[in-house]
Amino acid sequence: MKEKLYARANYLALFTIFYNLVEGGASVWFGAADETLALFGFGVDSFIEVISAIGVWHMLRRIRANGGESRDEFEQRALRITGAAFYILSAGLVVTAGLNLYQQHKPETTLWGIVISLLSISFMWFLIRQKTSVGTALNSPAILADAACSRACLYLSLVLMLSSVGYELTGIGSLDAIGAILISWLTIREGKEAFGKAKGMSCSCCCSAAQAKN
Repeated sequence: MKEKLYARANYLALFTIFYNLVEGGASVWFGAADETLALFGFGVDSFIEVISAIGVWHMLRRIRANGGESRDEFEQRALRITGAAFYILSAGLVVTAGLNLYQQHKPETTLWGIVISLLSISFMWFLIRQKTSVGTALNSPAILADAACSRACLYLSLVLMLSSVGYELTGIGSLDAIGAILISWLTIREGKEAFGKAKGMSCSCCCSAAQAKN
């Protein structure tokens, strides 16, 4: 039973990687084509999430092999890269959004933002439920933390949907820039969380090494 649950968690991690790659590619493409900053930033965020998802998948493989939720250097590095990339994305979005507000830039359309955000909300809701179910059944903090990451993606999708729908209904170009700024705020939080997890892993590894030495 436990092995089946870990296999299910492994499939969910692989699905998360694949989905974020597809979502990221579509969002960046249509965001650039329609000059929609919120959608473009959302797409870059999806690519960054892939790095984190690969770290989770790697960790799940080791948990199944070792029977314990240990951590290694690969996961720490993945989290640090993820955190740095989120900070860079946040800075880029804020600067570009500021320029768009100053120039009163308007996107061509935000219809694709609506479509992609609705799809993302559906898939993230599914992933949250599945990962929470498996994580609870296995009493696994790692899998439950992964479910929390999917929940953060859900919030990003909601911001994208609101800004996209708002623009289509009102034609107010600043809504796209405001949506991008809100996305940047959420990605800063994700970056801080990634660095926090990496630091926590480092402390755990140091404590384990000290205990083993004694």
